[in-house]
Amino acid sequence: MADEQHIEDQDLGTSPSRINDPRIRHEISRAIVWVAVVGTVVLAVWIARPLLVIFGAMVFASMIDGGSRLLGRVLDIGRSWRVAIVLAASVAFLLWLGYFAGATISQEAAQFPAIIERQLGELLAWARTQGFQIDQDHLQNYLGNIGSGISTVTRALGGILGGVATVVLIGVIGIYVAIDPMLYERGVAWMLPREQREPFYKTAARMGQTMRRLMAGRLLGMVVEAIFTYVMLAIVAPLIGIGAVPMAALLAILTGLLAFVPNLGAIISGILMVLVGFSGGVEMGLYTIFVYFFVQNFDGYVVIPMIAKKTVDLAPALVLAFQLIMGILFGILGLFLADPLLAMIKVALERRAERAEEDQLEKGATNGA
Repeated sequence: MADEQHIEDQDLGTSPSRINDPRIRHEISRAIVWVAVVGTVVLAVWIARPLLVIFGAMVFASMIDGGSRLLGRVLDIGRSWRVAIVLAASVAFLLWLGYFAGATISQEAAQFPAIIERQLGELLAWARTQGFQIDQDHLQNYLGNIGSGISTVTRALGGILGGVATVVLIGVIGIYVAIDPMLYERGVAWMLPREQREPFYKTAARMGQTMRRLMAGRLLGMVVEAIFTYVMLAIVAPLIGIGAVPMAALLAILTGLLAFVPNLGAIISGILMVLVGFSGGVEMGLYTIFVYFFVQNFDGYVVIPMIAKKTVDLAPALVLAFQLIMGILFGILGLFLADPLLAMIKVALERRAERAEEDQLEKGATNGA
């Protein structure tokens, strides 16, 4: 009987499925870990765009929810009615904007590319007079390569249903979530362990509050920049003898829309404004530079600090770096959602630090007792 047990032990020791060498087992464990990491990264890349669309819907829902809460302070009606009023007002504004753009600035929009191209040509000519050897054909090739690269990145939006369908999908999901957000919050909490549900509710509440205030501040900044730009270009400029800046309405709308993307949006709108300004002469061009810095400084030193006190104060360099990364990975959609996503990551990290501190205090109190 002992001999049979000894033979069985030997068979088990020499089985191909059993590895006795600890070094080999360690290397196999490392290989499994690396395979799991690579698989997780591939899965994350595969589902990143659908998740980004869902996050975009959450951002849209927070904007609707914020408007509904503001209406709730003055209108004692149900939440569904308040959400419907916010959506109706938003649709009416978009229709008015489309009508205004079509009836007022359609010709300006058609002339806009020609003015920009002419001003770039004059800028190149001035650079040559200063001794810079710049070949316009090479520059056009570079711009073409950049444009093709941007279009390639922008086509990342088509990974789900296409650009327009993606926007529609974000809107539909956002409306459903805005109508009854607690339903989806309870659904997510139900999938978590019981002891994790209360911290999840606190984190979700903090994120929701931060997102609403962030989006409210963003919309306020867009409106302020658009109004100030139009007033300075179309009203103040003639009063001081410079004359109305061409395409003031179009520039104001572009400045307001691009203000949704911090840092990068301001740079793009400023370049366009200055190029159009110099088409009316050096004096007008210098005035548009002044308008750009005035509007951006007012927004940066008055509007943004007021908003940052009640939201997440993000470092500009960190926001810009994250925007570049998200823009390269996911195109226009990633660029627009970079700032809200970074704010949510910061809130989650802050909540995690708070929970760790609370756990340490509880352990200290338990040990002291």
